[in-house]
Amino acid sequence: MAKIKFTSALKPFFPTLTDLELEGATIRELVSQMEARFPGLSNYLMDETGSLRKHVNIFLQGDLIRDRKTLSDPVKKSDELLVFQALSGG
Repeated sequence: MAKIKFTSALKPFFPTLTDLELEGATIRELVSQMEARFPGLSNYLMDETGSLRKHVNIFLQGDLIRDRKTLSDPVKKSDELLVFQALSGG
């Protein structure tokens, strides 16, 4: 199963958020499973078109995913993902 980790910046929005181990062939499939465990998370990660929001990054094996529009990047059982909220402000 793929290991999914979340940065602490997401914790205020989802207080029960924990690292997960999920099975899925693509990033989209994993996001769908994340949503089932943490309702509302997919709305935070993706916009109304289903694309990854500008302030969110997902790293797969340490590299940014390539497909931010359809989240079709393939995932292996041994992969590790990091869901990262970009911080901004001044």
